[in-house]
Amino acid sequence: MQPNTKFPSEKASILLIYTGGTIGMRENPETSALESIDFSHLHDNLPELQKLGHKISTYQFNPPLDSSDIGLAGWQELVRIISTEYERFDGFVILHGTDTMSFTASALSFMLENLGKPVIFTGSQLPISVLRTDGKENLITAIEIAAASENGLPLVPEVCIFFENALLRGNRTRKISANNFSAFRSFNYPPLASAGVHIRYEQQYINRIPGHLPLRPHYSMDNNIAILKLFPGITMNVVEHILNIPELKGMVLETFGSGNAPRAATFLRLIKEAIEKGIVIVNVTQCLGGSVEMQRYETGRELLETGVVSGYDITAESAVVKLMYLFGQGMSVAEVKENLNRSLVGEISLPSI
Repeated sequence: MQPNTKFPSEKASILLIYTGGTIGMRENPETSALESIDFSHLHDNLPELQKLGHKISTYQFNPPLDSSDIGLAGWQELVRIISTEYERFDGFVILHGTDTMSFTASALSFMLENLGKPVIFTGSQLPISVLRTDGKENLITAIEIAAASENGLPLVPEVCIFFENALLRGNRTRKISANNFSAFRSFNYPPLASAGVHIRYEQQYINRIPGHLPLRPHYSMDNNIAILKLFPGITMNVVEHILNIPELKGMVLETFGSGNAPRAATFLRLIKEAIEKGIVIVNVTQCLGGSVEMQRYETGRELLETGVVSGYDITAESAVVKLMYLFGQGMSVAEVKENLNRSLVGEISLPSI
């Protein structure tokens, strides 16, 4: 455990990327509507950044995107920017709307293979121009973390989310509140750092790639993916229609508890037929925390016997983008299933054998 952040003697260079979202808004005095600020004048809006002493450059999406509008094109743009500027900067901070931040952070964790520098997502629940904003503290600390190094090596070379004093692995996070400043949680993996008087890093939980492998950006993502969330009384028409979506390649099945689903013969038949057609179905729990254990109950074992793949403790957000990533790499069905049972970038905890 590190008691304090350590910085190199020279200034760190940070690229701040504003995609859109609440943090970069201000109220128009004439219309009272929220509108984006120009982040090229960031120091005018946040003079505290000058005290950090780092070299901060900015890049702004044009036009800025609400997080509800972020999709594959936005993810690819972020990967392109980071890949292009990778050698020029020590770390990257991405300002992003909170609603889909977990999806984007999960996506980039897969798309930026061999990442060896910090990519820290943050945002806010209140605009940075508002007196009570949480945005200033989130942004300042995210920059500190992106700049932090020891013995010339970055302390957190991962895709992370920093929000309300906690640094979380991006592909382990879920948004849990639309109103509270503490908007994100990582239920199945500990925080990588906590910000109080000092920033305390939990080195044992931080993922580092071996050696100094070059960054490999990936742009191909296949979004022929669906989510089916089970609920008591769900009709088989709903299940059948989703499984018969044209060109569907994979589906995240959100089940009850530790991976349980109805044992109705029609439901199991539809699942089995879809798998026999080559659709990959991965089982994730609807619970905020915990893991899928399909062998635990009869209702889960029957799914296992049909060929449903366990998602273990992966989040639904991460499962969706992992399927997009695996199919986007041109993998076969067998290869996709194999990689779903592997932790590629710390997105799942595999049970010990």
